[in-house]
Amino acid sequence: MSSMIEFLKRGNKSSGIAALGNTFLAIIKGVAAVISGSGTMMATTLHSVADALNQLFVFIGSSISEKEATRKFPTGFGRVVNLFVLIAVIIISIMAYETVIKGWELIQHPKASSNMWLNILIMTVSLLVDGSILVKAMKEISHETRSEAKGFGIVPHAFKNVSLASPPTRLVFYEDLIASFGALVALASIVFAHVTGFYLLDGIGTLIIGILLIGIALKIGYENTVGLIGVAAPKVVENRIAQLILSDPDVVDINTLRIVQEGRQYHVESYLELRKGLTLADADDIKFRVRDNVLADPDVDDVIMGIIEADDVQTWKM
Repeated sequence: MSSMIEFLKRGNKSSGIAALGNTFLAIIKGVAAVISGSGTMMATTLHSVADALNQLFVFIGSSISEKEATRKFPTGFGRVVNLFVLIAVIIISIMAYETVIKGWELIQHPKASSNMWLNILIMTVSLLVDGSILVKAMKEISHETRSEAKGFGIVPHAFKNVSLASPPTRLVFYEDLIASFGALVALASIVFAHVTGFYLLDGIGTLIIGILLIGIALKIGYENTVGLIGVAAPKVVENRIAQLILSDPDVVDINTLRIVQEGRQYHVESYLELRKGLTLADADDIKFRVRDNVLADPDVDDVIMGIIEADDVQTWKM
């Protein structure tokens, strides 16, 4: 039991909270969709079902990815989370297809839905829950990117730096951004269709939600396919680690620096040039000192470091 608790504690908090929140939304939306017969409500129900399943998959994947490296898997399990996110993308794609088909059907055969106030109440709750999860994801982005943004400042920071966040946090951000916008679209469609009698709006709202799901599936799918193959760290991370290395007074240059992203962690391989006149024993001590300094960065999981002869040519430029 304790091992299971420890396993769950390792999981991405944003995806865990999102899985619970979207499960709750899927249940209440599903009940409202059956009672009212609203196509838009059914579309947003499918969206919440997809989100709940996705976040559950991603939460489990993020827990597995935090396992320590083993002899058989020396680089660790960081990329496992990318694989789980790709499974989530398949679910999103299926739900997107079903939503688009439903929207097109309602456009061809528009019909009135009942219980408008029930639908409005459910979509308002959905907007509040999805909005809260989105804010949590924005805060997680700020935390993961070591930002000091506070209050409303986390919003522009999240949009600007979401690419630097871990795969699970990115998925939660994108999904709940679309979910929040989709809730607004659904709410507007339900109200205007009822007030104007233009029931085609129900189908249009459903179709828009389906198209948004397709867009998010393509974006998340691409990002995690690249991550599964193995992608270089963002430039800001590369510069930060280079600065750590060059901050040592005995390091005069970085000949080679390769940083590969593994889930939310980074593997660093570097070859340094040290000041001349050092003994081999001193150079070896400096190498391990620099390596330990880089390993102290919470985002760095593994460091391979070597030393080559200084050539008096500055190779590395920030």
